[in-house]
Amino acid sequence: AAADILLMPSRFEPCGLNQLYAMSYGTVPVAHATGGLKDTVIDFHPETQTGTGWTFAFCDAAGLMHATGLALHTLRTYPEDFEKLQQRGMERDSSWNGAAEQYEQIFEWALVDQPFA
Repeated sequence: AAADILLMPSRFEPCGLNQLYAMSYGTVPVAHATGGLKDTVIDFHPETQTGTGWTFAFCDAAGLMHATGLALHTLRTYPEDFEKLQQRGMERDSSWNGAAEQYEQIFEWALVDQPFA
């Protein structure tokens, strides 16, 4: 099975694994910017060629329709840009190794900038 776009209009999403699975297989997410979705789906910016999908701030039909419209417009009008979006999603590091390195960095910062007691 395959899909070009995954719609995730969740009102509440503490983690969100479906968008990570989708991106790893080249499916571009359109998601409500909440919880883990907001942390993992980066809005596409055509000028800088960055991002991994589209998000919408208000969880309503208008927000979902707008973000989905942007995704479909890119897919149909700029297929090369859409393919680059898919590639960025597949190259995204969602492993525990990457998360562990980020946590180590936070602890190193905490040691450098210790609180006054």
